[in-house]
Amino acid sequence: MNISIQKTTVAGIALAVSMAYGSAYAELTVVSTGTGEVNPPLAPLPKMPVPPDNKITPEKVELGKFLFFDPRLGGDASISCASCHDPGQGWAWTEDFSRGYPGTVHWRNSQTIINSQFLQKQFWAGSASSGEKQARSAARGGVAGNGEADLMEARLALIPEYKKRFNEVFGDEWPLIKNAWRAIATFERTLIADNTPLDAYLGGDKSALSDAQLRGKKLFEAKANCIECHNGPLATDERYYNIGVPTAARWDDDGMAQITFRFEQYAKGTTEEMYRTIKDDAGFYYRSKNKWDKGKFRTPPLRYISYTPPYMHNGAFYTLEEVVDFYNRGGIDEEGNSTSFPETKSALIKPLNLSDAEKEDLLAFLEAFSGDEIEIEKPELPDYAPLFTRAELLEAIK
Repeated sequence: MNISIQKTTVAGIALAVSMAYGSAYAELTVVSTGTGEVNPPLAPLPKMPVPPDNKITPEKVELGKFLFFDPRLGGDASISCASCHDPGQGWAWTEDFSRGYPGTVHWRNSQTIINSQFLQKQFWAGSASSGEKQARSAARGGVAGNGEADLMEARLALIPEYKKRFNEVFGDEWPLIKNAWRAIATFERTLIADNTPLDAYLGGDKSALSDAQLRGKKLFEAKANCIECHNGPLATDERYYNIGVPTAARWDDDGMAQITFRFEQYAKGTTEEMYRTIKDDAGFYYRSKNKWDKGKFRTPPLRYISYTPPYMHNGAFYTLEEVVDFYNRGGIDEEGNSTSFPETKSALIKPLNLSDAEKEDLLAFLEAFSGDEIEIEKPELPDYAPLFTRAELLEAIK
């Protein structure tokens, strides 16, 4: 059963949790916001939502796995989905900005795709409404895959194994590129992290969390108030906030990063004045065009977080210790820097006054959001059909 819990009353939360997960979870902690509303509690993952027009089948998953690792779904056949979402790097990319298309630099941090298909919107500013649209957008993005749909589709048609698999899975006479995105999204819907210490604790194993983690949980839900935004099964409310993250340092001295930054302003339709003067990523503003949305990004999920540094939309912090210190200072980094859009900074972000011991307990609890690392054996990709048979080649050289 899938549910979408918004901020509501304590009674409403208890009922929704009980309906979704059974009575064993009906006593999960809910925390008042002080306005008569409560935050949804941390909870186990529900069943993966599946679009009615793209059902999961083993054959489709297997095809999606091949395509996820295949660089031929891109511009010059050198970069695949896995290039920016590397299984060995948290199914993300362990640099501040994601890996860009050859000859370019990306401009945002690569988010993990683990559990990503539970999200209602994809990307940092929610610009894709489904995994299928995310795959298409990434493969075709100017500083990501940079692929052309007709060329990528033509490549697939020249690979006998893909021709066979697309026919079996989708009934295509020739592989259709729209179905490549459907297969990739289906594969990603199988990448689920739900075997965490926190899940064990929520399931009734009260020994699953250490004493330090239990103290950290109380801080998470009270003094540190992380639960305000990091709530529910994914530990995200999927809303957009300006939390004070400073501008990316690379835009000060990396020429290619500066070019990408200006390209993105042009591509996203900013005003000429903004194009000429802006010095930072305006985030959700590019979608809404409302000035009060400048510098806002979606609350990132916390599951699998131990494997996915660096953190924030621009990879500003390489450790969770840095992240906790940033919040403890009230959305200010260690050099005193904060957002370029102070007028939209959330009022929720303020100094926490955590002691060193409390910060250690909070960090211990954050570790409880990650279980075993999800590993996978990369598939051996199928070859193109030979352009000529051996007999034809021998005949040609006579």
